[in-house]
Amino acid sequence: MNSSRVTAALACVFIVLATAVSPGFAAAPTPLARAHAHNDYLHERPLQDALDRGFMSVEADIWLVGDDLLVAHDFEDIDPDRTLESLYLDPLLQRVRGNGGEVYDGSPHYLTLLIDIKSEAVSTYLELHRTLRRYRQILTTFTPGGVDVRSVTAIVSGNRTREVMQAQRVRYAGYDGRLGDLGGGDPADLIPLISDNWTSHFTWTGEGPIPEDELAELNRIVETAHANGQRVRFWATPDAPGEARTALWQVLLDAGVDHLNTDDLAGLQEFLLTHDPDPSTPHVGLTGTALE
Repeated sequence: MNSSRVTAALACVFIVLATAVSPGFAAAPTPLARAHAHNDYLHERPLQDALDRGFMSVEADIWLVGDDLLVAHDFEDIDPDRTLESLYLDPLLQRVRGNGGEVYDGSPHYLTLLIDIKSEAVSTYLELHRTLRRYRQILTTFTPGGVDVRSVTAIVSGNRTREVMQAQRVRYAGYDGRLGDLGGGDPADLIPLISDNWTSHFTWTGEGPIPEDELAELNRIVETAHANGQRVRFWATPDAPGEARTALWQVLLDAGVDHLNTDDLAGLQEFLLTHDPDPSTPHVGLTGTALE
């Protein structure tokens, strides 16, 4: 076989292989503004699996051990090699640099990095602040002069220390509020996100129609948060594949809930690409200087 035929044959093989790749792992997935990867670090490839599906929000639980911020849900699962830097901050820094200042090439919207503190609040947060400062070139920064919105916005959840964060002149993270904070007058540059347990406030889990009073309450929550420039997320929503989950996701989507919580990356990706008419555009978000 001559060289031209070999080249043509190889080209055909390449095309076949390329078209066989799952669309969920395309080189340039559609960014999904409402996709939140709950306990993202439990996936085979933390962060990367979510990014390959277009997720624009990921969650990492951290423990302070010595001077290290280690990623794990439970203390007994701690691995000294799984640090916040190695699993999330370093890959994000490299990716943003490679994309000219964006997490997703061509998408100016920031990625939310929700950091759930599992160990003691103050000491862990202070170490987290020192760590985040080293990555400030890609992180949204909060100062008395305003908010410098960049490609990654860190938000502290779990064991939070509101007093310490509120007293800082410069922060590299926002505070994850609860429904008790809703409508309390706190600015979005302190509390950019309102998160809460779905089952603590709603009885409906996707079976049959949602009760009218619960739908009205859901709409009130979202409208109040959005009027203050805050996003909304619920955890503990049904996550097993099936009609109930789809029904609940649809109600959340219709109500304007900003982050749909899941462990099933492929399932939520398929749902949003099918049901969200504008999957890449957030409802609300922090505003400030343009991304660099």
